[in-house]
Amino acid sequence: MSKFQLKSIAHQIKFAILSACIAWTATHAYACTGIILSSEDGTVVPARTMEFGVDIQSDLYAVPAGTEIKTLQANPDQEGFTFETKYGFVGANGFGYPIILDGMNTEGLYFGAFYFAGDAVFGEVSDENRDRAVSSDELGNWILGNFKNVEDIREAIKTIELVGSYIDVIGGFAPLHYTVVDAHGGAVVIESTASGLKIFENPVGVITNNPTYDWHLTNLRNYIGLRSENREAITVGDLNLSAFGEGTGMLGLPGDYTAPSRFVRAAAFVETALPTQTADETVFQAFHILNAFDIPKGAVRAPTPEGVHTDYTIWTSAADTKNGTYYFKTYLSQAVQGITVANALEGLDAPKFITSETGFNVTDRTNDF
Repeated sequence: MSKFQLKSIAHQIKFAILSACIAWTATHAYACTGIILSSEDGTVVPARTMEFGVDIQSDLYAVPAGTEIKTLQANPDQEGFTFETKYGFVGANGFGYPIILDGMNTEGLYFGAFYFAGDAVFGEVSDENRDRAVSSDELGNWILGNFKNVEDIREAIKTIELVGSYIDVIGGFAPLHYTVVDAHGGAVVIESTASGLKIFENPVGVITNNPTYDWHLTNLRNYIGLRSENREAITVGDLNLSAFGEGTGMLGLPGDYTAPSRFVRAAAFVETALPTQTADETVFQAFHILNAFDIPKGAVRAPTPEGVHTDYTIWTSAADTKNGTYYFKTYLSQAVQGITVANALEGLDAPKFITSETGFNVTDRTNDF
């Protein structure tokens, strides 16, 4: 049985770097977008982009079943509780730190963390709650390690105290909200705000960032005229007017990178996506939809004392919850790569990291002529 504890100074330094980036991004740009698609064969595919103003150096992280995980391990002055994982999981971390920001377990349960700065409010660790306290950055470990469907999480999450794990030298915590999707199509958004912990159904298969999830659903009412079909020609007085070209049904679709605009755009693309027959087709479609949310370096900028930081798409992922394959591509490695979760965990007796970056590679087809 492996021990999953942050003991080394190196790990503490890595977390301090991560926390510093978290504190910085609380007042600067971040623009993650998540969607959920389904195929005719019953495959559910959650997918998302990860945007940040700095490279969070995500690696791929595998945690086998039977691993002992200690909560609140980021802060050496705090002690939480230890749980043993029932299910193994694979996903993306940040800065070498042993947490899952995005991933899937062996049961096809998917978890994704999205920035929620300004709205996220968590409790504080106390002697009364430390035996059930889970830090906001560690929720992915707890969910993927313990559950196989959304229904089980609804009640179980009430038994823990979701806290902000403060670091004295940083004075900040991970301001996140979360999406959880299971292989049967169950999908929820979990938010902890000043109003308390809330679990929202995800009826449109979309998540972005602020404001709260119910606000985004209400905001969709401003866009009920959007449609995939082109507008027909009209007559104004004696003048016949027809469109210049394609796309008139989506006229008014917001195209900027703010969270409300991305939510509307993602909802429109998910709703109008053509039916797919298989898991592979659905994963392929998910990556194509999310291409429309890629942020190139330089398009979103924020001045800081250290210089101008620019938000950009660091990586994109998709999870085939039926067949247990986790897919991803990165800023440098644009070719989609995949990991079969069960096979990756086979034989592992301790958590393991592998690099997600393979570099920018171009296939030379010159000699094919």
